[in-house]
Amino acid sequence: MPYTNIVILTGAGISAESGIPVFRSETGLWENHRVEDVAEYSGFVRNPKLVHDFYNGMRKSLKDRKPNPAHEAITRLQQEWPKKSGGRVSLVTQNIDDLHEKAGTEDVIHMHGELNSILCESCHVAYPFFEDSSTDTVCEKCGAKGKMRPDIVWFGEMPYDMDEIANLLSSCDLFLSIGTSGVVYPAAGFSAMARQSGATCIEFNLEKSAVVSSFNYGLYGKASITLPKFVDHLLETGEALQAV
Repeated sequence: MPYTNIVILTGAGISAESGIPVFRSETGLWENHRVEDVAEYSGFVRNPKLVHDFYNGMRKSLKDRKPNPAHEAITRLQQEWPKKSGGRVSLVTQNIDDLHEKAGTEDVIHMHGELNSILCESCHVAYPFFEDSSTDTVCEKCGAKGKMRPDIVWFGEMPYDMDEIANLLSSCDLFLSIGTSGVVYPAAGFSAMARQSGATCIEFNLEKSAVVSSFNYGLYGKASITLPKFVDHLLETGEALQAV
């Protein structure tokens, strides 16, 4: 069997099929606000109420969103691949939604943070949070008031868990990138990192990404269609499907 450890990167494209608008598209979540007002720390300093309200609205919108067959295929692969290969399946997502968790995937690395989490700027602890936040929210860990912010990695901030991600990429032999544009770094460089370590790299997208040259090949179309077929074939044969 040519593969043991698999790393999967997911981006906005996988969640778009579940009705979550793609970031900064014409109908995107950020449409009615300037990005610098709601996705940069300076915007939070200028108007924290606006930012809290913005992410409260996004959090509420998640409640009725359900994972699609692509999310479910990842969960199935994570559950069944170790039994077949003795390896592991690790998931890194750029998405701040909870659709992977709803699908049953475990140990998801949210490199850009999570909507269902809140971060205290006083004690620097993040914890699950499902209610509305405000400038009056009190930290349940240290008791500080007015120090809470969305647990989101904004522009100009360092993504989470980069050391762990680098270790996973250096030890994987199959890297799958699903629904990512290839324009947002550092995630856009993950395929090159994995390939340098000898991994086979495959992208799943509606169209070729900006970093298509760093992949061995791509499977293009809706991930809810292409990915389940790929996973079926991989679990059955141990080989990567090259066309759907």
